Amino acid sequence: MHFRTKLAVAVVAALCSSTVVWADQTLYVAANGGSTEKVMKEKLFPVFEKEHPGVKVVQVTGTSTQSLAKLQAQRNNPEIGVAILDDGPMWQAMQLGFCSDVNSDTYKNLYSMANIGGKAMGVGLVATGLAYNTEAFKKMGLPAPDSWEDLLNPKLKQKVVIPSITNTYGLHALVVFARLRGGGEKNIEPGFKAMIEEAQPNVLSWEPAPGKLAELFQNGSVLLAAHGSGRVQALKNTGFPVEMVYPKEGAVSLQIAACAIEKSPEPELAQAFLEFLSRPETQTILAQSEGWGPTNKTVELSPELAKQVPYGADAVENMLVVDWTTVNPKRNEWTTRWNRTVER
Repeated sequence: MHFRTKLAVAVVAALCSSTVVWADQTLYVAANGGSTEKVMKEKLFPVFEKEHPGVKVVQVTGTSTQSLAKLQAQRNNPEIGVAILDDGPMWQAMQLGFCSDVNSDTYKNLYSMANIGGKAMGVGLVATGLAYNTEAFKKMGLPAPDSWEDLLNPKLKQKVVIPSITNTYGLHALVVFARLRGGGEKNIEPGFKAMIEEAQPNVLSWEPAPGKLAELFQNGSVLLAAHGSGRVQALKNTGFPVEMVYPKEGAVSLQIAACAIEKSPEPELAQAFLEFLSRPETQTILAQSEGWGPTNKTVELSPELAKQVPYGADAVENMLVVDWTTVNPKRNEWTTRWNRTVER
């Protein structure tokens, strides 16, 4: 064969092989169901697939704890390429060795808190703070709450919800009161003491289900709760008179985080998907649909949308961050204790 003919054949072969790299590849993404699954399938996956011809993105639906269990079951032969989890379970995934290093360029426009140990990235922010019934507070002549201590206001006896410790918002409240009473993650005793001795008289229910809590607000049983910004906005969107408050001591950051799974079948695609999730366009869609505050500093939201999510350097940098490396090993023990002493 003539040299030029050989060269042409080699070039065609190389081009064909580069096309095959993306052909018939499937990236499995573990993420929550509901509205998250809807926006992924309808607005995000199609864009990523268009950018990567021949690639199919498939969601593996489940809660963060369910997805973590799937990662454990697949430890020796992972199928999931990217996992999107709440930050607590994500730290567990990292500690168990499930997450690969994130390409450093992916972090370049993100807030520092979104660099989660170099192995995961924050893709959205939810704040745990206070939700209150604005009309009821006005009728009672009460000022708008501005502090975590307002959960203990004796005028709100049996009108408060602090979710169970099985709900992240409840765990956040426990940690916050431990800090306010001189302790913290490494000394949780003051938090339990505050829940039992100070909060119990006010708490109507330690309700962990956001849907049930919304019902308690709507039927007037509850006027104030420790709750998340996204859930509060969803309730407000129904027309109910509720507002989210960022307490003066600080709202607690709940990051929705993503990581590429170690030894997954499609490592390059997984890293590309993380980069895709970090883009301003993607994070704007997630802010609109999920109420997730952007972790990318360059995102510009409309004034109306900016009021609905944790947004901007001041809001982000003033948030409280939980030390999950301390909390996670203790969480089962704390849950058992909570069930025995707080919700008795």
